[in-house]
Amino acid sequence: MKFGHYTDRGLDPQPVDQYPWNQHTVNSHGYRCAEWDPMPDGKKNVVVLGCSHTFGQGLADDQHWVHFVSQHNTKRLRYWNLGVPGASGDACVRRLWGTQKLLAPRIVIMCWPDESRREYANPVHHTVKEDVQNFLHNVWWTEKFAEVTGARTFHCFAHDPIVNEQLKDLNVLEDYTIKNCWPYWDKFEQRQRHSAPSLASDGAHYGVEHHQRFAELFLQHFATKLK
Repeated sequence: MKFGHYTDRGLDPQPVDQYPWNQHTVNSHGYRCAEWDPMPDGKKNVVVLGCSHTFGQGLADDQHWVHFVSQHNTKRLRYWNLGVPGASGDACVRRLWGTQKLLAPRIVIMCWPDESRREYANPVHHTVKEDVQNFLHNVWWTEKFAEVTGARTFHCFAHDPIVNEQLKDLNVLEDYTIKNCWPYWDKFEQRQRHSAPSLASDGAHYGVEHHQRFAELFLQHFATKLK
């Protein structure tokens, strides 16, 4: 079935040989999650979409934020990490619609990449205003997916948050991103923590401290709704 220019025909396979095997475990379709053929029964499916920060580039399987979030409510929920390095918001929404029949998600977590990324064969220059408009267009299609399927949506950001009137009634983590979740106020030690977190093993992505802290903040805001 087609919805606008999106279809529910499934997920595009990713090259399974593009990641170091000693660090990243991917399924036969190139996604960092379990196999979906055959589909296990008995739990609600949660799909998590984003770019390399959601994939967990340069981090071990138990070090990225999706792994930490996926420890929540495991008796009822099954998590699918569909993050793809280099993905744009356009690509994330396209993949989301491809999950409709394949995974039938009841919960969608969208960790938006930088809004300047577009899914075009030939890159062109866009203004900041155009990038924000395209982002809001992608949010609209994400919410349309929720309307069609009955799924619940959650929005967060890898880099810089976008605050817009159109997002006010949605589940949006506005104050923290994977990029800016440090420094933070440590409520247990009652002090501001400024320690510079380590980088991932590739030296280009945020390290496990960023991911662990971001997952903690995400669950602080949304754990009661992830059920």
